[in-house]
Amino acid sequence: MNKKILRDLKKNNKKFIPLLLPLISAAAVLRKEKTLKELLLMAKENKINSKKIYETLLQTYLFAGFPCALISLKIASEFFPFSKLTTKSLNSHKNVGLVNCKKIYGRKFNKLIKNVEEFSPELSEWLIAEGYGKVMGRKELSLKEREMSIVAMLCSMKYESQLYSHINGAFILKNSREKIRALIINLEIIGGKGVTNFGLRVFNSYFKNR
Repeated sequence: MNKKILRDLKKNNKKFIPLLLPLISAAAVLRKEKTLKELLLMAKENKINSKKIYETLLQTYLFAGFPCALISLKIASEFFPFSKLTTKSLNSHKNVGLVNCKKIYGRKFNKLIKNVEEFSPELSEWLIAEGYGKVMGRKELSLKEREMSIVAMLCSMKYESQLYSHINGAFILKNSREKIRALIINLEIIGGKGVTNFGLRVFNSYFKNR
């Protein structure tokens, strides 16, 4: 992140701060470690809850793997004190996961599970218990907030069909169209114009088909 962009962000603090957690996610999955540190410092200066930072980075392992989560959380620990948070049983993960997944996919839930089951029964099960239950079911970060960070990660890594689905999820969970679009535009800070152009194409396709 160059100094001019950083200066502009600080000048437009009120508009930028609500997008800070998703941008932290994007910096983590793209391994932009210097930018990640700058964003974490901004989060600390603006008194963002450390539990929200922790959860934002913890869930990167679902999309970019354990190495990403390990590296980014280690970096974040230089800025924030993290304490151990409580976990639930595997059965409760599955129950919460079903509720969360149905919230996001609605009528398309059964089709999603059936499609994944056709090529991997294990992944269809883990999708519910691991993804939407164990990780996204944690209480320290709302599902609404999580969806915005997921949009940022999937856009940054250019996963088109998944991004389409999670733009849907973010919108269903009451993130405004304008806020989602603003996030995608601001991702240029992390991944360049290619990331933003990709994201806007998927964004426009989603809202055109609604």
